[in-house]
Amino acid sequence: MRPDREQSTTSVESGRPYGTGVQIAGLAAFLVASLLVAALGGLASASNVNGWYATADKAPWSPPNGVFGPVWGILYAAMAVAGWLVWRKRTERTRAALTAYGIQLLLNLAWTPAFFALYPALGTAALWLGMAIILALIAAVTVTVLYFGPISRTAGLLLLPYISWLVFAASLNWWAAVHN
Repeated sequence: MRPDREQSTTSVESGRPYGTGVQIAGLAAFLVASLLVAALGGLASASNVNGWYATADKAPWSPPNGVFGPVWGILYAAMAVAGWLVWRKRTERTRAALTAYGIQLLLNLAWTPAFFALYPALGTAALWLGMAIILALIAAVTVTVLYFGPISRTAGLLLLPYISWLVFAASLNWWAAVHN
């Protein structure tokens, strides 16, 4: 494979690309998985955003709460499309790339309950747990980008804003852990 080319969409096993119906179903599955992670995160944070978090000491650079939903919505959609682009390539590297994708999705799912829902029970320890999870998440997404890039440059690029947002979110998490 030339470094300036993405790998083909043909299967190592069959030599043929997925049909259109299968590709549409695959995209839908990636979108549903992202929506599920977003919804579960929303459940974990819903009562706490207006609870303890409303009076928490937040970083001076923290955006208004209304910014988080739209940003995460865009990031979850980009994640789903990136995963789908890699899945549809059907290369010998696809399985490892999607394993990394699944790990980062699970870490993403773990952060919100750790940070928001556990704080009333654990206090500052929950915020430090959230910090550990978000740092692992940044590493996992970075690894995912490194796996995705050679398979689909577009997929790798779609995850770069996600990494940027995670680094920003980690700075907010750090401030909260230190100051609450």
